[in-house]
Amino acid sequence: MSIRTRFAPSPTGFLHVGGLRTALYNYLFAKKHNGQFILRIEDTDQTRIVPGAIENLIETLHWAGIEFDEGPNKGGPYGPYIQSQRLELYRKHAQELIEKGYAYYCFCSPERLEKMREEQIKLKQQPRYDGTCRRLSQEEVKKKLDEGIPKTIRMKIPEWGELTFHDLIRGDVTINFKTLDDQIILKSDGFPTYHLAVVVDDHYMKISHVIRGEEWLPSTPKHILLYEYLNWKKPQFAHLPLLLNPDRTKLSKRQGDVAVEDYRAKGYLPEAIVNFIALLGWNPGDEREFFKLDELINEFSLERVNKAGAIFDIKKLNWMNSHYIKNSDLDRITQLAIPFLKEKGYDVSNFQKVKIIVEAVRTHLEYLAQIVDYVDIFFTEIVEIENGEAREILKLDTSKTVLEKFIQKLQNLDGEIDREKFKQLMKEIQNETSIKGKNLFMPIRIALTGKTHGPELPLLVEYFGKEKIKQRLEKFISL
Repeated sequence: MSIRTRFAPSPTGFLHVGGLRTALYNYLFAKKHNGQFILRIEDTDQTRIVPGAIENLIETLHWAGIEFDEGPNKGGPYGPYIQSQRLELYRKHAQELIEKGYAYYCFCSPERLEKMREEQIKLKQQPRYDGTCRRLSQEEVKKKLDEGIPKTIRMKIPEWGELTFHDLIRGDVTINFKTLDDQIILKSDGFPTYHLAVVVDDHYMKISHVIRGEEWLPSTPKHILLYEYLNWKKPQFAHLPLLLNPDRTKLSKRQGDVAVEDYRAKGYLPEAIVNFIALLGWNPGDEREFFKLDELINEFSLERVNKAGAIFDIKKLNWMNSHYIKNSDLDRITQLAIPFLKEKGYDVSNFQKVKIIVEAVRTHLEYLAQIVDYVDIFFTEIVEIENGEAREILKLDTSKTVLEKFIQKLQNLDGEIDREKFKQLMKEIQNETSIKGKNLFMPIRIALTGKTHGPELPLLVEYFGKEKIKQRLEKFISL
């Protein structure tokens, strides 16, 4: 069997982290089995469409390294891949269901349906359609059609019995038909609802596995009925666990960022986001935490996806992202950090200088937007001693000796100073003066930055260069 999976978001805004996980799992499953991954845009609810959302979805998937084989802007043998461009297909099959007796016209007004719903809630009943139009005679239906009364099309749910289906994550699931509603499948504006469109599209696009969020589990029996009514082979289903806040409530904006865009804007790396999201509900069966995308493809299986909800732990994401910031190519991290520095008005015109800054501070960063909290010492022209301890250290005779010796050696140094030359100079000063450890290095750190702690001293020295170092050290010799 040819494996074909799909990710089918609605273009209603930025991509949710839960949506990215769904896309990722579909992608991993397809690629693991040498299959195809399809992107389809479900835009049948025209009232909720956000301009530019489709482009943003595609760009976000590309950013994450999740490349689709067929979809908008790419095409494929089973397009178009945008539902609003497939309306005739849905209408044709809605009509077929009516002709087969598996669906019926509903002429109930929105006002009647709302009143019915309110009364059911008042009586503590489950809100559901009461079947009024299902009981209309053919003559009554014809009369209402001739009168041009606005109508929808509803599918017929069996009035008794139950349906059992196998879910690849949850095992056998049984639903009693009495808990299901006669679902609207074609709205009065001629657009399908999700339930009809998803079945028609998955059939025509030859989707073999429907991997989607747990929230669609209660709708699956309706979809299976539609496959049976249309005499089509149904795909296999796998429903992913919910993403939860640390308090085990459903992940929501109220407790933190939920859009992938929010994390991108703060400087989270795509490989960290993908790695973290892959582990929300799936595990490799051992203690490993870090995976590249090709490793995830190799390891992934639906058998190792949990049924229980997965906690979105921001502390773990931050830990994982900091690992990638520390270990990724320095040029790349510098390029990604520059916009954050630029936004705060820092001079980023000298790439090599900025690169030294990033190298010096990246071990402190959980995400790149934090870089602005660590770089003042590189850009400030006025050095202020931060506390009494630092001032007392500078007053020591050994400190004055170190500063004087260092200036002298700087003046005799050929070319600009770098981290290796700095280490050599400090070794020479230690040998000549027998000053070592904290007493050797701390005076230079304090004279350069005013602080007793901070980035690695060799990197600071390389960043400032001979002239600026000389100016700052001379200022503090006289203290």
